[in-house]
Amino acid sequence: MRTKLLISALCAFAALTGSADVNGKLTLKTGDVYSGKMRWSARDKAYVVTKGKLETQYKVADVENIDIEKPAEFDDAAAQVAKGQGAVAIPVLQKIVKDYAHLQWDKTAGRYLAEAYVAAEKPAEALKVCQGIIDGDPSAAYRGDLAPAYWSALLSQNKQSHLEKTLEKAEKGDDRFSHGAALIMRGDIAMKAGNGSNDACKKALTDGYLRVVFLYKDAEIAGRLQPEALYKAARCFDKLNQSGRADTMRTELKRTYANSPWASK
Repeated sequence: MRTKLLISALCAFAALTGSADVNGKLTLKTGDVYSGKMRWSARDKAYVVTKGKLETQYKVADVENIDIEKPAEFDDAAAQVAKGQGAVAIPVLQKIVKDYAHLQWDKTAGRYLAEAYVAAEKPAEALKVCQGIIDGDPSAAYRGDLAPAYWSALLSQNKQSHLEKTLEKAEKGDDRFSHGAALIMRGDIAMKAGNGSNDACKKALTDGYLRVVFLYKDAEIAGRLQPEALYKAARCFDKLNQSGRADTMRTELKRTYANSPWASK
């Protein structure tokens, strides 16, 4: 009986804290910086930093930035998704999303987890993952790493109205990565609506892919946007029998982003 009570208490504690203890650094708006073991308290809506025996809470409104150490399993799991082996990575990514709730890596891992589900033709599961994160941070629907995967899941589920609303928010916001990612999604929408026809390819190129190729070469975001845009632009040019332009896109992709999964597709 005592053991059962202890287990119940531990489960209740985990639900209240909301995440595991991980190594990180927290910067307040005052400029003060604190490092140590960090976790998110769902009950108090605050970050908890433990240094030695001292445990201190910091409210979200007072925090400028958090920098959390990358989960050890993340890179391998992300690589598996990129190689089309996402089913193997799903359990690992699920754990990261849970353990790092509100701790930076939940959104990044959530993106790959959602992509793995979409690739496995389980868009409903992808939406469930994304929605769980978005419920805690509504901006994740239209800003940052998770957003493109969320949009892909919405597109797969034909939730056009909701997709359009989130894209509009991304396009009106101040995050340049999200702007570019929204353009790529505009291309994907055109391709799906036109069933990959020549007209669809032309629209996808002019409304989305080529705009990213030529306008989003900023050092901070190019590596996150250019490979996908170049790959999809090349595919469109292939469809249009414009092999010279397709080769130009592929050459740039393989020359500049040789390590990107898009370069090996």
